[in-house]
Amino acid sequence: MSKITHLDEHGHARMVDVGAKAVTARTAVASARVRIDKELHALIASGKVPKGDVLAVARIAGIMAAKKTAELIPLCHPLSLDRVELTATLEARSVTLRATVSTTARTGVEMEAMTAVSVAALALYDMCKSVDRGMVIERVQLDEKRGGKSGTFRRRQRTHGS
Repeated sequence: MSKITHLDEHGHARMVDVGAKAVTARTAVASARVRIDKELHALIASGKVPKGDVLAVARIAGIMAAKKTAELIPLCHPLSLDRVELTATLEARSVTLRATVSTTARTGVEMEAMTAVSVAALALYDMCKSVDRGMVIERVQLDEKRGGKSGTFRRRQRTHGS
């Protein structure tokens, strides 16, 4: 089991010292899904959600959130982001959100990518709750990360039920 790096020798929380780490290109991809009902799907597809273009607002909210991650997650390092891309794809009974975040830094951007999709999902919920309060935000996950000492991680595709 690896050492918990966010605790000092006394068990107190701390931000990890990354000063000696190499500056490298780093990218993370995260996703989330928001399950919606048929009525909401039809309104999003036709652009008739009462509050406006919910997919555009979700994308902007996610991008803004990625830039604010260190303010939201207590032990995250503030990072200068080189790229934040967020897609919102309307599917049969859901919206899939996917964020790609890149930087050149001493630490990775996994938290920025996951914060982006989480806040994008919340923004979508906020804009659509008058139509469908039963929406479910699910599967917030890191799909891939590249760069740094630990190298590359890619989530394996799982079959249904596993």
